[in-house]
Amino acid sequence: MSIDADFRHESWSSSTAFLLAAVGAAVGLGNLWRFPFMAGQNGGGAFVLVYMGFVVFLSVPIMVAELAMGRRGKGSAVSTMMKLSGEAGASPSWHVIGWLSIAIPLIGLSFYSVVAGWSLDYIAKAATNSFSQFSSADSQGAFDQMLGSPWRLLFFHSIFLASAVLVVARGIGKGIEVISKIMMPSLFLILVFLALNSIINADIGRGLEFLFNPDFSKLTPKIVFLALGQAFFSVAIGVGALITYGAYVPKNVSLPKAALTIGLIDSAVALLAGIVIFPLVFSNGLDPAGGPGLIFVTLPIAFGNMAGGHLVGLLFFILLFFAAFTSVIGMLEPAVSWLEEHKGFSRPRVTMLAGGFGWVLGIAAALSFNVWSGVRMPEFIPLVEGKGIFELLDFLVSNLMLPINGLLIAIFAGWIMSRKAIWEELGLQSITVFAYVRFVLRFVAPIVIGMIFYTSLT
Repeated sequence: MSIDADFRHESWSSSTAFLLAAVGAAVGLGNLWRFPFMAGQNGGGAFVLVYMGFVVFLSVPIMVAELAMGRRGKGSAVSTMMKLSGEAGASPSWHVIGWLSIAIPLIGLSFYSVVAGWSLDYIAKAATNSFSQFSSADSQGAFDQMLGSPWRLLFFHSIFLASAVLVVARGIGKGIEVISKIMMPSLFLILVFLALNSIINADIGRGLEFLFNPDFSKLTPKIVFLALGQAFFSVAIGVGALITYGAYVPKNVSLPKAALTIGLIDSAVALLAGIVIFPLVFSNGLDPAGGPGLIFVTLPIAFGNMAGGHLVGLLFFILLFFAAFTSVIGMLEPAVSWLEEHKGFSRPRVTMLAGGFGWVLGIAAALSFNVWSGVRMPEFIPLVEGKGIFELLDFLVSNLMLPINGLLIAIFAGWIMSRKAIWEELGLQSITVFAYVRFVLRFVAPIVIGMIFYTSLT
């Protein structure tokens, strides 16, 4: 494959279009699935407060750096890193950020699409009122039955990923922007409606107390690091979407304001999800520390035993689908952006190629719940011993590749890129804010991310 020197990527039509797409890439299963069960398992309010602090004061500066690198490079993550390392007179080894920014989302969308496919399965369940009078055993049985059916998992995984491929193949203006302008406002409307329903019809008092009344005696170093990891996971730092989307941002868009907006909206979605979920959990006498099954096992019990639960459950899983769909679009785009820069590769063709890779790898992830459930990593391989295929892919992306890429982005933006280059991209009027961003990138982020990385491996 040879690079097309004359190729130019599309740009966002407006700052609003960019924000909707970037928020869509950030808001996903991390907010609606992972955040509630992480908060439920780790002390509620104290975890939430620490998480919010990390999003605003640590994640946002790194997000700013990632967007700035993308806009300065004006290309795919790989070509951006080639340009920026050359401009800084740095080693070509820094190109690894570009390659990780393509590999991470490409591998991630494979198992992410499998979980996202569960939302389609549960939309069908809710639409047919299958949750009616669900007991705990009924709900667990329905979830286990879904996981035990390879054809069912593969069907919904295929439908979900094929739909995302169709959108991304249409390009930035006619594809990603259009779907973001439809799905993101719809997501917020559904979320607000569901939150109001919980306020009116569920145990809102206990739900709010659990979420917003911190008991700092429950905080441990491990919980602090889990909150930090959730903050990074939630806003998609190091995933590749932000550096790629940043390449399409016009110069008149303020990146610091955009990053802060993305971080705050992303956190607001997570908190609203908590307001939706925990009052329902408490009003039905269920366990808020339900773990990863909180949404797919615990909540259907609540939906099946409440007035109007038929509609509430349907809207909830549509909400989950919208959030997952816009995130998968953001995961596809980095690889598509890179492939599109090569001669003879049209956007529809490369989107099918990238999506096909994720689909094939996703087949292995789906089968790890049933047909290949006995396939485990050998005990002599440290860190991944005993893990199934799905668990292995999740671990490699979430615990190894993401922290490494986030660390490299912070170091490159803080130490390798010139002060002038960062200043030009950020366009800040305040020296104090600029100094803070640089301080976080140079000192705070490397130390903290390094600690996350260390604790995730011990």
